[in-house]
Amino acid sequence: MNVWPEALPPDRLSLTGTEGELMSVSIAVDPHILERLLEALEDLPFPVNPEIYHRPGAATTVAFPAYTARLSEIERVLALRGFAPGSVRATGMLEQIRRRGYNTNW
Repeated sequence: MNVWPEALPPDRLSLTGTEGELMSVSIAVDPHILERLLEALEDLPFPVNPEIYHRPGAATTVAFPAYTARLSEIERVLALRGFAPGSVRATGMLEQIRRRGYNTNW
């Protein structure tokens, strides 16, 4: 079974809505300031349901979906809370799914 619609090849698909393309947003922080980051995300004008990835000896990564129209808001709120410009990384959600290696041909 193939989960990709037959009308378009997978490399031409996107998840797009009225606010742009759906992105996978990730922010890497030192584990000691994770709580500060989560508090900053609470200041966003839209709900965020973050996934938190801890790796021993490495930065903690917080990831969540957001549309491209919201990226500047995310960067602005984080800057107001003292996070470095450029700490936000965004990748197209379908690209992120492919990169993680999800099996799309069952």
